[in-house]
Amino acid sequence: MSQELTTYPDLMAGKTLLYVHGFGSSGQSGTVSRMRMVMPRANVVAPDLPLHPQAAIDLLRQTCEELRPHLIIGTSMGGMYAEMLYGYDRILTNPAFEMGDTMVSHNMVGAQQFQNPRLDGVQQFIVTKALVREYKEMTQHCFAHADNPDEQQRVVGLFGDEDTTVDTFDLFHSHYPQAIRFHGAHRMDDRSFMHSVMPVVRWIDDRQQGRQRPIVYIASEALIDRWGKPQSSAQKAVRMLIERYQVYFYAPAPTNDPDHMAHIMAWMQQHINVPAYNHVIFTNQPQLLYGDYLIAPSPTDTLATHIPIFNDTFKTWEEVIDYFQQLGGQ
Repeated sequence: MSQELTTYPDLMAGKTLLYVHGFGSSGQSGTVSRMRMVMPRANVVAPDLPLHPQAAIDLLRQTCEELRPHLIIGTSMGGMYAEMLYGYDRILTNPAFEMGDTMVSHNMVGAQQFQNPRLDGVQQFIVTKALVREYKEMTQHCFAHADNPDEQQRVVGLFGDEDTTVDTFDLFHSHYPQAIRFHGAHRMDDRSFMHSVMPVVRWIDDRQQGRQRPIVYIASEALIDRWGKPQSSAQKAVRMLIERYQVYFYAPAPTNDPDHMAHIMAWMQQHINVPAYNHVIFTNQPQLLYGDYLIAPSPTDTLATHIPIFNDTFKTWEEVIDYFQQLGGQ
């Protein structure tokens, strides 16, 4: 197992997760293997999609009617299809909403080979101009029900900041509020999967289960060193904490510096990434924060248990990690 991959037996346990692969791929992709390894008790279904888009969306809709998946995850072209599967919780990773144009701009017309083995044994296919037109027609059906309030809350879009294949962040965000950038390329690797997709899977699983996790607040001054870099082991600590806790970050509210909030948010996006999405609070009165733990260098008069980092009790983030590991999620 990769050092980045960790197994979570209770995550999505007993639930059906439908994975929708990208163009030229199959249900035997590396992302499917990651899902089954990380969530061994989830029923991960990943059909090989037909080459023609209408046949593919018909198959997916039939699969949804038969299996009623608890969560759908689509990548690239699969993200385009997943957006159209209304009525289900969905994660769209680097969705290719302009698939026909993408095929042309990336010189995909002509003979192609599937990147992963397919159950029918077919390994080669041909992209014709007629097929490109089919995809352009299919993309016109995107966002047909995006104005539905329920759909607004059921779809999360993840967009890699190093994706050179597609860039549909603005298009998605013009229809859905939950548009999140993560540090990564178009194709998922172990690191971007664990640090970007899995936190969102965990949020959705918690919501579906009505699960309430203990709340941990982390002061921005505990994360950033004097040079504007992450404190040693701070990122490691955040990754560990979000596995068992509901984590929020707080920073001083802007007063005379209009760029302060944008600077903090940009830093969080770069260094903390997806786990910080919609979890940054700006306040000059942290004592009003209601939660279970507060990690900050300075004491604060709050009901939360104060974890005084960088003092005699918790000199480093490694000691904070040890403390929370001993708590075991309590």
